[in-house]
Amino acid sequence: MPTNLPCPLEAPAVSTNAELFERAQRAIPGGVNSPVRAFKAVGGTPRFIARAQGPYMWDAEGKRYIDYIGSWGPMILGHGHPAVLDAVLKAAHDGFSFGAPTEREVELAEEIIRHVPSIEQVRLVSSGTEAAMSAIRLARGATGRSKLIKFNGCYHGHADALLVKAGSGLATFGHPTSAGVPPEVVQHTLVLEYNDIAQLEEAFQTQGDEIACVMIEPIAGNMNFVRASVPFVKRLRELCDQYGALLVFDEVMTGFRVALGSAQSLYAQALPGFQPDISVFGKVIGGGMPLAAFGSSRKVMQQLAPLGPVYQAGTLSGNPVATACGLATLREIAKPGFYESLSARTQALVQGLDAAAASAGLPFCTDSQGGMFGFFFGKDLPQNYPAVLATDQARFNRFFHAMLDQGVYFAPALYEAGFVSAAHSDEDIAATVAAAAAALRQE
Repeated sequence: MPTNLPCPLEAPAVSTNAELFERAQRAIPGGVNSPVRAFKAVGGTPRFIARAQGPYMWDAEGKRYIDYIGSWGPMILGHGHPAVLDAVLKAAHDGFSFGAPTEREVELAEEIIRHVPSIEQVRLVSSGTEAAMSAIRLARGATGRSKLIKFNGCYHGHADALLVKAGSGLATFGHPTSAGVPPEVVQHTLVLEYNDIAQLEEAFQTQGDEIACVMIEPIAGNMNFVRASVPFVKRLRELCDQYGALLVFDEVMTGFRVALGSAQSLYAQALPGFQPDISVFGKVIGGGMPLAAFGSSRKVMQQLAPLGPVYQAGTLSGNPVATACGLATLREIAKPGFYESLSARTQALVQGLDAAAASAGLPFCTDSQGGMFGFFFGKDLPQNYPAVLATDQARFNRFFHAMLDQGVYFAPALYEAGFVSAAHSDEDIAATVAAAAAALRQE
């Protein structure tokens, strides 16, 4: 027999999630490039995703999951939508980055403006953190003031001035929640309780002439899913008008996710004529690529360089591949009936979860809007962050792992909203509800 024949090729060894996590921790702090991915809130080993398609993801071990994270919101069409994929491939063929203007970034800006009446001009950036940070700088430059209001439980990225928690007293200034942020950096940041009108009024009465802006998530997605009440938003708009502060809606998560006109369009239905002064977008407008934006009236936006004194720049801002992805996504979701169908799927999910919990005799509540949803193990929907903390986190953690074992991937933390895509089918929703019913029966 010949002895010099080539050996048959062996199949590559499959790394487990645990092996990859151990390896990652040697090269990356905590083994992850964004903290919530580490599963520290729920315990256990994070899943390392190998690929995704439609409403599904597969991990390194080949297990399939119904995906309700959707890259934390951007994948409103599901993974690998043909129109988006085609647009990205064509754009990549033409060039990854130019450092010069392109027609496509103009088209994307025009598409955003077309659907959001409060915006006359847009500046594109590469992340939600960038957009929120720049919006605050713009508000300060436009008003000539330094102080800003944010709300406990709302997350606006990791810019230094926003990494702050509430002080000990009513309407007190906060202190840093991250090492590396000097106290003097957050001395102008006032932290109030979400949905608390009395606190809001007191803050403006005592310091209104110094407040440049109020930044708020209109539907908070970083304390799970908590809505700003209509009376709260109404009073917020009135106080900003009265004292000359700018109202900044952080719609990085809700923008084009809860409605085609974003969350601000929902409040305009209840409050005719309502508009924020500055809007911040991300996630959906990039379709999964690193892209975000902030926009306002022409008068405010012309405070930005090169026209005005407020400096903002970015090498990859308006990236041609990212704008192709975002533009294709926005054109798909603008088609008639898209949001009606998406909302129906999301409502079917939360109603199914409600029914499963009721059958198991567990305190449980849900809420949703468009393709965004949240659920809590508690009797009443929370209205602020302390109320979220009062829900049953231990039960949430058990439920998360039980669902993960059954191939359903919810956010690995009580404090994160969930997302449904247009790719989720009735069968996917039914399978999720059935898995939930089984998990909740074990509680």
